[in-house]
Amino acid sequence: MGGFTFREMLLNSWPIVSILIIMSVVSLTVILDRFTMLRRSRLNAMGLAGNLVKILRAQGAAAALEYCQRFSKPAARVMAAVIIRGGGREEKERAGQYALQAEINRMEAYVPILGTIGATAPFVGLLGTVLGIIKAFQDIAINAGAGPEIVSAGIAEALIATAFGLIVAIPAVMFYNYCVNTIQRMTQEIDLAAYEVIEQMGNTGNAQ
Repeated sequence: MGGFTFREMLLNSWPIVSILIIMSVVSLTVILDRFTMLRRSRLNAMGLAGNLVKILRAQGAAAALEYCQRFSKPAARVMAAVIIRGGGREEKERAGQYALQAEINRMEAYVPILGTIGATAPFVGLLGTVLGIIKAFQDIAINAGAGPEIVSAGIAEALIATAFGLIVAIPAVMFYNYCVNTIQRMTQEIDLAAYEVIEQMGNTGNAQ
């Protein structure tokens, strides 16, 4: 057992472990990028809509558009698209939906990478385990009559790949679900807020 160390297990499993390390670096980069982006995108959409309704009633669409342009947020950009769009209710709803979809696409950028890593990392680790077990059986065949340390060392080297696969996959899956749920909630809030603004513009005739 003297030479049976964690370092040696990693060295013996390096082809699979190196792939998993690359996947973990990519996953961590995407997690930090999307977390920062989602935090910066937060804005009380209904509060913004309430302020816009007041401005529309008191000062008109031009002042409301100027107010939206103060915020570099998805909700404000969608509201601005609704306000600036000429025509009737259907045209404004269509403009709002197009703008909202553009914001969704921007927020969802790179998120599928997390889903892919979360789904494939355990299988990459399992591949390493299968290859390691095959090697362990080869060692048993070569060293016939050897002690149990031959089997235990080989199996431990094999299982470390599965452990690494799970370590990479679990955070990726968790943050993937966080991104999907956060974006869905923000989308619903923006959609409802845009409806309130469109409703107010229809009532006051502030279509321009």
